[in-house]
Amino acid sequence: MALSPMMQQYHQAKETAGDALLLFRMGDFYELFYDDAKTAARVLGLSLTSRDKGENPVAMAGFPHHQLDQYLAKIISAGYRAAICEQMEDPKQAKGIVKRDITRVVSRGTVTDDSLLDPSQSNYLAALVLDKDAARVGLAWVDLSTGVFMAAQLAANETADQLARIAPTELVVSDDQREELPRIWTSERLVTTRPPWAFGQKQAMELLAKHFGTNTLEGFGFDEENAGDRQAMAAAGAILEYLTETQKTDLSHISTLVPLREGQSLEIDAATWRSLEITQTLRDGRREGTLLDVLDRTTTPMGARRLGEWLAHPLVDTAAINARLDAVAELVAETKLTAAIREALKNIYDLQRLIARVTTGRAGPRDLSCVGRTLAALPALKAKLTGRSSSLLAEIESRVDLCPELRSKLEGMLADDCPLVARDGGFIRVGAHEKLDELRELMSGGKQWMANYQAAEIERSGIPSMKVGFNKVFGYYLEVTHAHRDKVPEEYIRKQTLKNAERYITPELKEYEEKVLSAEERVLALELELFAELRELTAQAGPRLLSTAAALADLDALASLAEVARARDYVRPEIAEEPVLEIEAGRHPVVEATEPAGTFVPNDTRCAGNGVGNEDREARGAQHQDSSLVPNPSILLITGPNMAGKSTYIRQTALLVLMAQVGSFVPARRARIGVADRLFARVGASDELARGQSTFMVEMTEAARILNTATHRSVVVLDEIGRGTSTYDGLSLAWSIVEYLHESIGSRTLFATHYHELTELADQLVGVANLNVMVREHFGKIVFLHQIVPGSADRSYGIHVAQLAGVPKAVSSRAEEILAELEAAHRVDEAHAELPEPHTKKKASKNGSLQLTLFETAEHPLVSELRELDLNSMTPLEAMAVIDRMKKGL
Repeated sequence: MALSPMMQQYHQAKETAGDALLLFRMGDFYELFYDDAKTAARVLGLSLTSRDKGENPVAMAGFPHHQLDQYLAKIISAGYRAAICEQMEDPKQAKGIVKRDITRVVSRGTVTDDSLLDPSQSNYLAALVLDKDAARVGLAWVDLSTGVFMAAQLAANETADQLARIAPTELVVSDDQREELPRIWTSERLVTTRPPWAFGQKQAMELLAKHFGTNTLEGFGFDEENAGDRQAMAAAGAILEYLTETQKTDLSHISTLVPLREGQSLEIDAATWRSLEITQTLRDGRREGTLLDVLDRTTTPMGARRLGEWLAHPLVDTAAINARLDAVAELVAETKLTAAIREALKNIYDLQRLIARVTTGRAGPRDLSCVGRTLAALPALKAKLTGRSSSLLAEIESRVDLCPELRSKLEGMLADDCPLVARDGGFIRVGAHEKLDELRELMSGGKQWMANYQAAEIERSGIPSMKVGFNKVFGYYLEVTHAHRDKVPEEYIRKQTLKNAERYITPELKEYEEKVLSAEERVLALELELFAELRELTAQAGPRLLSTAAALADLDALASLAEVARARDYVRPEIAEEPVLEIEAGRHPVVEATEPAGTFVPNDTRCAGNGVGNEDREARGAQHQDSSLVPNPSILLITGPNMAGKSTYIRQTALLVLMAQVGSFVPARRARIGVADRLFARVGASDELARGQSTFMVEMTEAARILNTATHRSVVVLDEIGRGTSTYDGLSLAWSIVEYLHESIGSRTLFATHYHELTELADQLVGVANLNVMVREHFGKIVFLHQIVPGSADRSYGIHVAQLAGVPKAVSSRAEEILAELEAAHRVDEAHAELPEPHTKKKASKNGSLQLTLFETAEHPLVSELRELDLNSMTPLEAMAVIDRMKKGL
C-alpha cells in the first residue's frame, strides 16, 4: 500500500531518529506510530489506537503538545531516548505538506529542561574510550545544563571510582568496545554507542579547537603530544560530536574544558564512596541521611551542585584547603555578614542553567526576566564582599561581574510578569518600544470600537439582545436571536444559522476586524523580534555570566559550610603536611544530626602514618612496651560488641578527614589532620551476584585494592575483615592484613574486628594499639556506653545483641545453653595455644590465650577408645564385637 506524503515524511524522520522514540508533531498533538506507539502505550499509559484501519493497520498513540515535558520525563526515566520532530512552518502558510524536522534528541544525559532535572544535582553525560591494551581509559564528562566540561586519563581499575563520584546518567562508548566494558561501569546507566570514528584523536582535537575557537588546547592545560591527554581529548571530542548531532543548537555555553589530573584530589574508590554514604544511603539510595544532606544548607541550586562537586573531589593541596578554611572561618566569625550574604543569595536564580537555555535557544521570556532579576541583586551582594580578609572571598568578589548594560536592557524591556513561552506575548514592558505601543493602542482602540459599534447597532435596529461575537472561522459577527429576526437591517449579510439565532456580518465590521487582527499579529511578531534580540544580547554576555555564576556557587557553598559549623559547633581543623590524625572529642556528623542534641558520645582518635623502617620501629617500641601508651600508632585495633559503636567510630574518622580536605570545619573539640592522598573504607557486607562474586569475594577484592594502592599517607578504615569464610581462614587473613599494613604500608588504619586474637598484635608490633568500646553489665543485661577506651574487649555479647534485635526468647535462651557447653568443652588450653609469629620474627606473648572459638572440637569418648585398641592382637570376631558395641553406643 502506497504511503501518504505525511507518512513518507514520518519514515524519513524515523530513519534519522534511530532507536529513539519519535515524537511526530501533528497540529496540537505529538503522535507515535508502529513499535514506538506500542512502547509509548506501555511506558506512558497512552491509549493504543490505529491508523488506516484496513488490512494493515498502523499502531498509533499520542498526547497533547502542551504535555511534552510531562511525557518526556516518563520516557527518560524509563531509559528511552526521545526524538522531537517539530512542524517547521505555520500550517496556515504552508504550501502542501507542512515541513517537519527533528529539532533535538533528548536522553538522560542531554536534558536541559528544569522540569526534568534535579536542581541540586549535576546531570553528567560521560564518554570513555579504551586504549589498545584496555589498561588506560580516556574519560570526559559534561553537564549540558550548566556547561561544566572535564576530561581525564585514568587507569582502567580507577575508572569505576571516578564514575561513582560523578555519577553520569548516560555513557557514550564506541560500538566496537561496548562488549569489553566491565559491567560495573555501565550498570544502571543509559549506554549510547557511537561509531569508532567518533573517538578518533585527530578529529577530536580539530573539533574541540573549532568549538573553542583556538588553534590548540594547550591553553586549557592539555598537552597534545602527550598520549594520555590525547586519549582524554578523544573522549571529550566524542561527547561534543554527540551533542552537536543530537541537540542541533548552539553549544557556546560549554566554554572551557578542564583537565583532571591524577593526584589532584583525594582519591576515593567506589566501595568507599558507597560505604561512607557521602551522597546516597546504602539502604535505599536516598540523599537524606548522608554527609551531603548534613552539610548542604545552600540557598541556590548552583551552590548545592558546587558543594556536591567539592565532596566528590576533596583537595590535597594544603594551601588550597586552608584558603577555603580561611573563608569559612571568616564567615563563621562574621555572623551578620553570613546572614546578609545568605539573604542576598535568595534573590539569585540558577544562572548556570538559565544561560544554558539562552545559548541553546530554548529560553523563554521568564528565563530572561530571571537573568535580569539576578543581575539586579548582584550589586548589594558584591558590596558585602568588599574588603574581606580571606583571599578566597576577595577573589570571589572580583569574579562577580555586574553586567550593567545587560541588566539595564533586560529591566527596561521586560514586563514584571513574563510568560514562560514567547508566543504567549505580552512580555515587553509598556513604554519600552514606541512602535509596539502604537500597535497595542490600535488593538485596544479596535476592541473599544467593537463595543461602541454593538451599542450603536442595538439602538439603530431596536434589537436589545444583539451582540458582537468572534470565532476563528468567521471572525467578528453580529448575533441576533430568531425572536428579533424581522428587525434585522437589509444590509446585514447572513453568515451562519444556529438553533436559536442567526449570525451576520457587515462591510464596516469586517473592515475594523482586519485592522484589529492585523494589529494583534503585528504586535506578536514585533515582540518575538525584540525577544530574539534580548536573547542574543544575553547569550553574548554568556561567558561573563557563567564566570559570575561559578563565583556565586563557590560563595553559597562556603556560606553553607559556615552555617553548619556555627549551628553544630564544628571547629576548624589544623591541616598538616605529615600524615597525622589527632582528633579530640570527634563526632559522627550524620549520626549526631539524627540524634537528640547532646546525646552523641564523642571520642578521641590518635594515629599517624608510618613510613620508617623496622629498625626505627623497634627502637621506638622498646620505649613503649605498653601498647596503649604508643603515642602515634599507625594501626588502631578496635574490639567490642556489635551495636556498641565500632563502625560509627571508624566511619566518623574517615568522614572527618574527608570534610577537612573539602575545606569544612569538623565536629570535634580539636583536630589536627594530615592531608591524605587516598581514603579507603571497607565497611559492611555485600555481594555482586550479577558479576558472580560472593560477599567474601567482594570483601577480598576490596581488601586487595587497598593493599595494592594505599600509601603511608592514606587513611584506611576496615570493618570485620574475614567474616565471610571459616574462622581459621578469616582470622589468618585478618592477621596477615594487619601485619602487611604495619610492615609494608604504614597507613593510618582503623581496624574494627570481632577476632579478639588480633589484639595480641599490639604486644608484637610497635605501631599497633588496642582500643575497645566500653559496655556495662547490669542484672544480666548490657548497656552500651559508646565510649572508645584503650585496651581490648574480652567478649562480643552476640546473644545480648540478638535479644535486642527481637530474636525469640526460646532461641536466645537455647543459645546461652549452647554457649555454656562450648565454653566448658572447647576452652583452648593456654599451654598449647601459641600464636603465629609476626613478620618481625618476634616470639609470641607468653599470655597469648585465644578468644573462645570453635577451633578445636572435644574428642568423642569412642575416639579415645579407638586410639587404645590393639588391632594386631585382636581376632576378626573380637574386632566385629567391638564395632557392634560401639555402634550400639552411638
